Amino acid sequence: MSGKTKSRSAANADSSTVSCDERILRDCHQIYIDADSGLIAIAQSVGVTLLPPRKKITVMLMGNHSAGKSSFINWYVEEHIQRTGVAIETQGFSFVTSGRKRESLTGNATLHLYPHFKPLQEFKGVSEYLATEICTSRQKRFSLVTFVDSPGLVDGDMKYPFDVDQAILWLGELCDLILVFFDPMGQALCKRTLNIVENLNEKHGEKLRFYLSKADEAGGESDRQRVMMQIVQELCKRPGLNKCGFDMPTIYIPNPNKPSRCVNQIEEVCRTVERTINQTVQNTLNSLEKDCELITEAITDTLNNDRQCSVENRRARWSLSKEVLDIALGPDGTRALAHHLTPVVKVFESLSVEMQLYGCGALVFLSFLLLLIARCSFRTKPTLSGRQKRQLQEKLEYVQDVVKTKKKNLYEEYLRQSVGEQDMH
Repeated sequence: MSGKTKSRSAANADSSTVSCDERILRDCHQIYIDADSGLIAIAQSVGVTLLPPRKKITVMLMGNHSAGKSSFINWYVEEHIQRTGVAIETQGFSFVTSGRKRESLTGNATLHLYPHFKPLQEFKGVSEYLATEICTSRQKRFSLVTFVDSPGLVDGDMKYPFDVDQAILWLGELCDLILVFFDPMGQALCKRTLNIVENLNEKHGEKLRFYLSKADEAGGESDRQRVMMQIVQELCKRPGLNKCGFDMPTIYIPNPNKPSRCVNQIEEVCRTVERTINQTVQNTLNSLEKDCELITEAITDTLNNDRQCSVENRRARWSLSKEVLDIALGPDGTRALAHHLTPVVKVFESLSVEMQLYGCGALVFLSFLLLLIARCSFRTKPTLSGRQKRQLQEKLEYVQDVVKTKKKNLYEEYLRQSVGEQDMH
């Protein structure tokens, strides 16, 4: 088999494994960034700024050290990507995402891969503690998820190489989901963790989900209940977190060689991630619709304003021209001007060719001088050229006819996953 055939087969195989949600998010992203007809470029031409939607959701895991964050990521992707252990293995932020081949990237490469995370550089020292792990796993919904494994949090004299609290709070702004892991082995009440959770809850409470990790190591059922009560009581002491029906599922990494009677709700984490993906797809499609309307309105306003400026300019020129003639010649002189120009034409025709050329040169110079005076005097507003108006009209038609049709088809494709074909009509 030739190299081209192999690459084509690989591409076809890869496209066949792409889920509907993944394809929708990818296509929506492309609609924005296309160099020739992307919405971002079209919007910029009429003074509107748009941001492209992301092709994946971002899920940040936080908690004290040894809470099982890295172990959960390994379990989710079904590969040993993150180092695990009781020591503080994660001192920086590690981004775990799917890709075409296994790769490990350093800080600068990570920021290049995730340009929306570049402001992280403002936190002194953090750039050296950024890493990205790319793996080929397509287990569960990993192709649509980027995990952010945050540093293990501890109290006391532990020195971090950067302001870890502020960095986590900043990332909380960009993440779609924040999973907080409390482990039952004496570190569940880490004050640093609780303080960050309290601050995150002020603005992003809807993103937070709490779990008792390593629940199978908590002893018996009564021991687990006691640990959970301690955590819930401590959380409820914090303003904004004292809500009724506080939910904290018990989770642990399944081990067939180490059976446990503890109820394992780790699949609930997967369902939470899936719900976030579904909501993100809907939000992306809705944003595409709104951005199309925003661009349509901006282009329409630009064309309407241009027409209005053209009308006002014509009125200004006519009004000023009439005033100038009336002032210079008077009403009767203005009417007589055409009559007196007739002899001038006859005299011009009687001149020699050389004199006519000199006369034409003088008229051209005078016309140029009068044009400069007119431009300074008329105070006209700038207007679009014919080419600019045609381009704007073409962009308007493209957004209304092409992009909106694509959005409609993508929405139908998304809904078709959930409802029967007969319900689509």
